[in-house]
Amino acid sequence: MPDPAASWQATVLTLFPEMFPGTLGFSLAGKALGEERWRLETVDIRDFGLGRHAQVDDTPAGGGAGMVLRADVLGAALDASVSAGDARPRIYLSPRGRPLTQERVRELAAGPGIVLLCGRFEGVDERVIEGRGLEEVSLGDFVLSGGEPAALALLDAVIRLLPGVMGAQASGEDESFEAGLLEYPHFTRPQVWEGREIPQILTSGDHGKVATWRREQAERLTRERRPDLWQKIHKDGRITD
Repeated sequence: MPDPAASWQATVLTLFPEMFPGTLGFSLAGKALGEERWRLETVDIRDFGLGRHAQVDDTPAGGGAGMVLRADVLGAALDASVSAGDARPRIYLSPRGRPLTQERVRELAAGPGIVLLCGRFEGVDERVIEGRGLEEVSLGDFVLSGGEPAALALLDAVIRLLPGVMGAQASGEDESFEAGLLEYPHFTRPQVWEGREIPQILTSGDHGKVATWRREQAERLTRERRPDLWQKIHKDGRITD
């Protein structure tokens, strides 16, 4: 059993703490949580709300639709949850942030943990992003109703890379994005299904040919589906024609 004091620590600031651990309470992440390979703390932003109604948001300066989470409320919540010497990155999940990559996921898994701020409504006051040094991270070019689903996805991606979480570490080494490529196709029994056969090379017993086939398939899929990734690995010199 890992030392709890050394466990990877996630702190999530949210208006809906009941959404956690959610899916993270199951499968690999849930087992690792039970084994204290990582720890989860949720902070209810509304506990820092103002006045009798615990107000956390207000109308946007300059007008416009929706509401914005207040800087003073979020600042107080962050200050109460993160000590001055806390080295964990503070991440605000935002559609305008830098896209999350597997490389960044590996960096987060190698660190002491993470502090996640889940936005709602139209977003958060820009001053708290600047004043508390928040790193804005996006899961893609789409908008969610709040940061909680994104936080769950980000945490799942990181937790599976923590030491001891995946039973066979090699199972993560050939996955999509680990070498800059999308993952090759997988097959299992039965040998023939609805007239479709497993490629013969995969049952040949020739491990060298299997490795070559998998690499070729990964390159093909990346060229066809993610030309942006293909161009990047060419530029980085990982693939040559």
